[in-house]
Amino acid sequence: MEDLKKTNLYDFHKNNGAKFVPFAGYSMPVQYKNGVISEHLHTRSKAGFFDVSHMGQIKIWSKNNEKEKLIQELERLMPCDLYNLKENRQTYSLLTNSNGGVIDDLMIANKDFYFQLIVNASQKMTDYQHLKDNISQDFNIELEENKSLLAIQGPQSEDILTAINSNIKTMKFMDSIDISLADIDCSISRSGYTGEDGFEISVHNKNILQLVEILFKKSELLPIGLGARDSLRLEAGLCLYGNDLTSDITPVEANLNWVIHKRRRNQSASNIKFLGNTKILNQLEKGPIYLRIGLLPVEKAPMRTGSIIYLDNEGDTEIGIVTSGGFSPTLNKPISMGRIQSEYLEDLEKVYVKVRDKILPAIITKLPFIKTKYKI
Repeated sequence: MEDLKKTNLYDFHKNNGAKFVPFAGYSMPVQYKNGVISEHLHTRSKAGFFDVSHMGQIKIWSKNNEKEKLIQELERLMPCDLYNLKENRQTYSLLTNSNGGVIDDLMIANKDFYFQLIVNASQKMTDYQHLKDNISQDFNIELEENKSLLAIQGPQSEDILTAINSNIKTMKFMDSIDISLADIDCSISRSGYTGEDGFEISVHNKNILQLVEILFKKSELLPIGLGARDSLRLEAGLCLYGNDLTSDITPVEANLNWVIHKRRRNQSASNIKFLGNTKILNQLEKGPIYLRIGLLPVEKAPMRTGSIIYLDNEGDTEIGIVTSGGFSPTLNKPISMGRIQSEYLEDLEKVYVKVRDKILPAIITKLPFIKTKYKI
């Protein structure tokens, strides 16, 4: 069996009673002593601490200080508008392939002379190689394995960080700044993947334990595992790579039209095209064959990943598949997201999903399942 990697906070998790599971090649905490539901609700009501150091941090910069050329190189690989992304701001985007599918979803920040990417743990080596293969040798690409990544999420997250550095309070959603927390150099973005206000903090490995000790001092912050991290992102209607997003699913099929920024939709010869451009923009205009939707199961049984979706309660017409599903502690009921054939969507309110040996009803609903609380 392949040896699992450990983050620099492995002993911290162990000392706090974490139960570990293999995830993306790492031994990661899935929950702590109080359990997933308690962790989930604590994040929604107070603040949760997430070790996301298994994710990839990639820095890209020009060897010749040619940032405009760097923007051109990056825009060939993703559909975001980096020309108009201001310094110390970031945006959610996607690396697409030549067929319009998604190699990975990521955050990209404009950090003065370089761009910073935060990518998924399962895809970070694929992403790193993809960038090296498609960006010219005039640019440096570094996978920063000397850094850890933390997330503080929930309504008390601002107060926790402002108590350490009052400048945190001035940050807006998607700001990304370099700042000191108790004399520890950090890169902080006001973002996260829970639907709550929150922050992600990049810090050198050598300072991580000191910073964590400071964060937990005099606060109601609690460590949160992968179990609650998944239920929080599902309630917020956010995609999980490998489930709701894959190399075969386009951004339009994933119901992420908004990530294809306005300037990038121009198909004129002078405009830089991105990988999969033709298929993606054609789907924007004519509509996709499949579309991601939200589902509220009528009964108590959760409808989980891989469950088949039918048009009828007899199971005669298969129209899609559940891509993510589980229990919502906030709503106290099961929720799911699915991928269904869009031709059936008009006036369709209810579908049927096979759960074990039964075919059960589910109501189609708008996403997200809960109201998000970002500080706009």
